[in-house]
Amino acid sequence: MSRLLTTGLVLAGIAAAGDARSQALANEPPAPIEQALEPAATGTLRRPAPAPAPQSSGLGGGFLELLLTGRDPTTGARALRPEPMVPTALVPPMPRPLEASPPRERIMRTPQIANVPADQGVHRAVREVEPRFRRQVVDYDGPHAPGTIVVDTPNRFLYLVQADGRALRYGIGVGRPGFSWAGLKSVSMKREWPDWRPPEQMLKRRPDLPRYMAGGRDNPLGARALYLGSSLYRIHGTNEPWSIGQAVSSGCIRMTNEDVIDLYDRVRVGARVFVI
Repeated sequence: MSRLLTTGLVLAGIAAAGDARSQALANEPPAPIEQALEPAATGTLRRPAPAPAPQSSGLGGGFLELLLTGRDPTTGARALRPEPMVPTALVPPMPRPLEASPPRERIMRTPQIANVPADQGVHRAVREVEPRFRRQVVDYDGPHAPGTIVVDTPNRFLYLVQADGRALRYGIGVGRPGFSWAGLKSVSMKREWPDWRPPEQMLKRRPDLPRYMAGGRDNPLGARALYLGSSLYRIHGTNEPWSIGQAVSSGCIRMTNEDVIDLYDRVRVGARVFVI
C-alpha cells in the first residue's frame, strides 16, 4: 500500500513540474533581435554576446534536478552552443580615392643654333658693311655729266652722278694689290644673276675653282653684273658683303647685292665708267 502511495506522489510531482516548466517557457519573453545585431553601418558579421554561464546547483543535473527544482538542466548547455552568424546589413565599401598622378615633367627644349665658322654667318653679319660704305646721297662738284659712273679706287667708293650737283655714293670692294687698274670704260652689257666662267689667268692661280657656275645666290658675281667694254672686268654683286671696303678682288668692282640692283636699274648700256 505504501509503495503505491509513493509511486503516485512521484507521478504527481512529475506532472506538476512539467506544467511549471511549460508555464515558465510560455512566459519567458524572446530575446530582442537588437541584442544580436550591431549597427548596419559596420558591414561585418558579429556574434551575439554569450549568455552568462548558469551557476551549478550541485544536484548533478539530469531528470532528478528537474523534479526537485523545476529548472531545465540543459539551458546552460544550449547557451554555450554557438549561435548562427547573423548577417548585418552590408554597406558597399567606400571607393578609394584615386591617387593623383605625378605631374609630367615638361621638357622644354631650347632650339640649337648650328656652329658657324669664325669668318662666316654671324661674325660676318656684325662687320657686314661699315656705315660709311652704305648707300647715300652726297654733294658732287666734279666735271662728269649725270649718268656717269666714277670709281674712286683708293677710297673704295663708286659715284653715280646725278643732276643739280648731287651723286649717289656706294661702298665697293676693289682689286687687291697687283690687280687694281684705272681707265675709261663703258657699260657694254647688263645681266641679272649672271653665270660665271673664271678666266684662264684665274684658273692658273686657282685650279680648284669650277670651270662654270650657274647664276644664283652662291655665285660670286651676285645678283647683277655690268660688263665693262671687252675687258674681263665687271661691276657686280657679291655673296661676301663683308668684303665691301676691302681690296680683295681680282680687279672687278664688287658691291652688295642690294646696291648693285639699285645701280643696275639706274644705269643704261653705253654709260661711261671712269676708274681712278
